[in-house]
Amino acid sequence: MPAVKRSVGSATLTALFCLAALGHPNAYAGGRGGEGNENTGPKPRGDATHDGTLSATAGAVVFNRSKNGSGESTGPVAAAPGTWTPPACYYAPRYTPAQMRQYKESIWGVESTGYQWDAKQRDTYVDGHPYKDFNEAKAGKGYWWDSYVTEGREGDPAASTCAEDNFWVDTGAAPPANISQAITPEMLAQLAYAEMRVPSTKVDLAPAGTTKVNLPTWAWLDTAKFKPVSVTASVPLLDVTATTTAQPVSLRIDPGTADAQTYPASGVCEMTGDRIGEAYAKGRAEETPPCGVRYLRSSGDDSYALRATLTWKIHWTGTGIPEPRDLPDGTFGVGQDVVVQEIQSVNR
Repeated sequence: MPAVKRSVGSATLTALFCLAALGHPNAYAGGRGGEGNENTGPKPRGDATHDGTLSATAGAVVFNRSKNGSGESTGPVAAAPGTWTPPACYYAPRYTPAQMRQYKESIWGVESTGYQWDAKQRDTYVDGHPYKDFNEAKAGKGYWWDSYVTEGREGDPAASTCAEDNFWVDTGAAPPANISQAITPEMLAQLAYAEMRVPSTKVDLAPAGTTKVNLPTWAWLDTAKFKPVSVTASVPLLDVTATTTAQPVSLRIDPGTADAQTYPASGVCEMTGDRIGEAYAKGRAEETPPCGVRYLRSSGDDSYALRATLTWKIHWTGTGIPEPRDLPDGTFGVGQDVVVQEIQSVNR
């Protein structure tokens, strides 16, 4: 949309009600920057369910979450701060010619944007400079594209960078070269990254819950919970798709106090085969745990907040990209309380 300031008075409200009255039965989250989130455009092929595995949650983009992490304590993976974020906005198909006519004429009809702007819009989309009658002669041969704001990024200044007005793209054709934020498989992969959820990283400890000063405490993960997870994002109208996959690779132990020694010294327990760390077994009291911690001071009447953070290696494949390509590693961690008591001797 051009840089036009619209009043927020009764005329604008009337325009919004007119848009709602167009009656397109499908509304999806993610919308035109500054104009709300209702998508009155064409419905993506395929049905959306309500079980959280398949849904249209970002306008033209459909997410398949059937291979995502599950359980009570899942959470999003996060790249290192300041290194990378998914796109805040993008361009994708939205309107057929008939829908575009309804959308534009409903705005012009309430005269909330001013005669000069409306006249320029009519010249662009109706009078043939460059479009004639909303491209109705091309019905079924393409779509009007629009800008979408990524869900959750509505207040991000980066979302305002998709400021181009609606433009037409023929089926099978590339968007105009000047539209750098037109949706691509790589952008879909980045959007899928933000939708991934991985299991909780609460570790098993021995001793569990309460340990002793200078006693090596073993830590390990139930690796059965930590299989690769993936989310697929697609734009069905374009037959473009991308799948982003996360594979666990290492676990970082933060004891919650500087008065502690980690095993290994780096605090990072690498994944070996299909496991991270080893479960403690009777008779191994004199061994150094491959993954764990030794507290050097009592927690007194309180506890230490041990935090276990799992690092996930992330890659994607997509339309025209059969070989995996890397995205930034992601992390997810949770804390758990550990009570450390002072004793004179320990027997196992």
